[in-house]
Parts: sequence; C-alpha cells; structure tokens
Amino acid sequence: MRKDKKQVIGDEIGDEQIKLFLDFEPVDATSPSLHKLIKAYRGLRIDDFERFLGFFVEAGYDVDGKDEQGRTFVELIKDQRNAAEYIELIEKARG
Repeated sequence: MRKDKKQVIGDEIGDEQIKLFLDFEPVDATSPSLHKLIKAYRGLRIDDFERFLGFFVEAGYDVDGKDEQGRTFVELIKDQRNAAEYIELIEKARG
C-alpha cells in the first residue's frame, strides 16, 4: 500500500448504525451520556465517532457526563494512544 493512502478496514457504516450507539444505557451510576460516549469510542472509527458526536449533541446528551468517581470521558481516555484526536472532537462538540 502506498504511504499516502489510509488503510480502510471494514465497510462504511450508515447513520442509522451510528445512531444505535445512542441506545446503550448504563447499568451503574455512570451518566447515560458518558456511557454512550464510551461505547461509541470503543466501537467506532474516528470518522464515525465524529459523525456520532453530531447525533449525540443533537439528541441533547452531555459531552461532559461523569462516572461514579466524577470523571469525564476526556479524563478517562487522556492517557490512551489515540486520545488526542478524540479529545479534539469532544472540544469541538462543546462549541
């Protein structure tokens, strides 16, 4: 593969499939908003996560939802390898 080409793994997913991540509900005291963000982070590629955030904000969810220990999504992922891209998207979603 040429260096200037990104490798794409898997098929393109549609908006309806991305919106399914809005249906996940927590089983503990984690806020529903945070739970949905974590599920989407784990299950979607960065481009699809960006599309998800549009639906997420449009549905009225909070990008700063917290878990039982009071940590936000950004605080939970900040030490991970690709976190910077996701944190940038969260900051854009905040407006």
